[in-house]
Amino acid sequence: MNKMTVRDIEVTGKRVLVRVDFNVPLDAKTGAITDDSRIRASLPTINYLLEHKAKVILLSHLGRPKGKVVDDMRLAPVARRLSEILRQQVKVATDCVGTEAEKAVAALKSGDVLMLENLRFHPEEEKGDESFARALASLGDIYVNDAFGTSHRAHASMSGITHYLPAVSGFLLEKEINTLGGLLDSPTHPFVAIFGGVKVSDKVAMLKNIIGKVDYLLIGGGMAATFLKAKSYEVGASPVENDIIDIAVELMKNAEKSGSRFLLPLDVMVADKIDASAAGKVVPVDAVPPDKMIVDIGPKTIELFTRELEKSRTVFWNGPVGVEEIPQFAKGTHALAKLLPRLKARTIVGGGSTAEVITSLGLADKVTFVSTGGGASLEFLGGDALPGVVALRDKV
Repeated sequence: MNKMTVRDIEVTGKRVLVRVDFNVPLDAKTGAITDDSRIRASLPTINYLLEHKAKVILLSHLGRPKGKVVDDMRLAPVARRLSEILRQQVKVATDCVGTEAEKAVAALKSGDVLMLENLRFHPEEEKGDESFARALASLGDIYVNDAFGTSHRAHASMSGITHYLPAVSGFLLEKEINTLGGLLDSPTHPFVAIFGGVKVSDKVAMLKNIIGKVDYLLIGGGMAATFLKAKSYEVGASPVENDIIDIAVELMKNAEKSGSRFLLPLDVMVADKIDASAAGKVVPVDAVPPDKMIVDIGPKTIELFTRELEKSRTVFWNGPVGVEEIPQFAKGTHALAKLLPRLKARTIVGGGSTAEVITSLGLADKVTFVSTGGGASLEFLGGDALPGVVALRDKV
């Protein structure tokens, strides 16, 4: 990565604004954090700043409050969890700009940590408002972006703030860019990519960019129905992106021309509805009943995908290959997830729901890298420049 990082700038005694992605999942009933991996992912940057006696001021969003104060989306629970991890108090401000935020920042001493309130309580954040960005910038001396997961957004705290402060990368952002960039620039072959999830349209740019660089593309999830339809298979009641059919055909032709093998399911599990009470049935891919929808890959497909993965030396996975949140439709996704640690390969998981699966199965520390960015990973691997990264200072 050709951007300056926190190690390239003097931070001792400075007020350092760190944009983190602490948009953690919370239990709907208790409000407890159910997965703190996003908090832990930024610990290298936070600890570095503390070791160098900086005044650490954390900026984050949580949920989708749509520009209004929502008590269930306050960042106090996140600050408490971070306090436990750091074994020191993380102070909490009642706002992210204005008098209360200014008072909280003014009271900081070197080595202190302060969590500002949810950025998205202010509609100006997502609008990229310059005045709001300037108000945030006034609280610090240096800006550090360690929030890869939101770096594809041109929000006030991502790119707007960089107009007013020296802006550098944190260690998590650096690792994300270097790891995902290395996938395209220098993968060890055979390189196998697994793509799942609901929509092909979300991944078109990434598929176009990665075809020709991979040896095998393994396709599952809801998006498999669109590719199967493009090959003239009947897919029953499965949701299909009909406006993407021609693009799906083009992608498969391009893969063939470039030498990348495009593997679709041989068999699938079908059900009459996506519901925890629904029963699944495995059928060949050419025998999907007209009143059923595809909800998972079948055992023959798992065997096929496993054979190719066992030959791999680099694996990238983005998107579950079934309706993973329903246990009986999660067999394919869980089988592939449990296979990853056994491979003699560099294994990279592309954020979002795939990262949640890996974490929930206790496998996050058994794969090479789990990205913290769903949409950001897609856009970066699709060849798009990320506003939050572009805005940082270049290395001299």
